[in-house]
Amino acid sequence: MKNLMIAAACGAASLAAAPAFAQSSDMFGINDVSAYGNLGYTFQDGRGLDLSNITGRLGARTRYLGLEGELSGGVGSDHFNSAGTSVRSHLEDAYAGYVVGYLPVLPKLDLLARVGVGENHFKTDQPGTYNSGAMASFNYGAGGQYMFDGHNGVRADYTRTNYYRAGGDADAWTLSYVKKF
Repeated sequence: MKNLMIAAACGAASLAAAPAFAQSSDMFGINDVSAYGNLGYTFQDGRGLDLSNITGRLGARTRYLGLEGELSGGVGSDHFNSAGTSVRSHLEDAYAGYVVGYLPVLPKLDLLARVGVGENHFKTDQPGTYNSGAMASFNYGAGGQYMFDGHNGVRADYTRTNYYRAGGDADAWTLSYVKKF
């Protein structure tokens, strides 16, 4: 998590400094750095579990490149069998940081691709036993964003989560409201 925070701080500093390097040309949209926030619903399917969560994102972007941080909180749980016993699993929370690439295809429509790292905190319980743990991950995905006006829009994206030490992976689909500040 410490490395994630350092990487996010370095990335934010590079976006903040970018306008100083783009004095002669704005070919890459560097002079137009904007901030945004997303709030939406995520359905996550992986490791034999279907979990739901509410996802919030904050980010900064130029025309083609951005950085975003993500925080999710679980709102549902699922059950699986372990040695004949039913075990309930729940996503408590998840954190991630991403580098995002944007491709404007229409004035109000952007395609996007993102790559980053994260950490998911799960809890499991079965009769007489409660466990909690964290799994670090490498994440990547793609999606699209449509802005209704200059400040409000909708975003749909897919993210693949690969867990480092725990093995396995998960697929997540998110639909969210976008607000540009």
